[in-house]
Amino acid sequence: MAAKPVEVCVKAATGAPDILGDCPFSQRVLLTLEEKKVPHEKKLINVESKPDWFLTISPGGKVPVFKCDDDKWVPDSDVITQIIEEKYPNPSLVTPQEYSSVGSKIFPSFVKFLKSKDPNDGSEQTLLDELHALDEHLKAHGPYVNGENISAVDLSLAPKLFHLEIVLDHFKGWKIPENLTYVHAYMKLLFNRESFIKTKPSKEHVIAGWAPKVNA
Repeated sequence: MAAKPVEVCVKAATGAPDILGDCPFSQRVLLTLEEKKVPHEKKLINVESKPDWFLTISPGGKVPVFKCDDDKWVPDSDVITQIIEEKYPNPSLVTPQEYSSVGSKIFPSFVKFLKSKDPNDGSEQTLLDELHALDEHLKAHGPYVNGENISAVDLSLAPKLFHLEIVLDHFKGWKIPENLTYVHAYMKLLFNRESFIKTKPSKEHVIAGWAPKVNA
């Protein structure tokens, strides 16, 4: 008998509740399931108007949440991807401990720069420094963070870099410098993977999802 698909609740698109949304943490979980070829059922959650059944299983109202074997729903993409790795160990997506935090400051640096109204607050330079550090790591160890094979850290970074590229260009006219050639090659590699193409949100939905945060 075929295994029952695992269930995961993820964000629906802003203004389009029947379309997969723009949450990078939800996409990270979906990427992990796709890379491991785990059959899964997506439940799209309209985060603007969360249904009662969802608030029952996720009292904090956060996505993603993942249904475990004991019918318990678990939040937090860090925890969820670890559970998936333990239950479905092949192919392994384990990132060696020494590389597990590579690029981890890029997303908060991006958000700070995106929201910044002061061109002299150093937020742009901080983001550039983080991207440069990733470029240097990929130059030495690439094409992925852990060499030839994709791993968990790449699946965490991929959606965040996708958002960064779209959102900073749209709201600030800012692009990742061309001289960061290893970062550009890395993004191209990630964004062209079948798993990414199947789970990525549309550019329009990414922009719509960030607009309230930019204008806050």
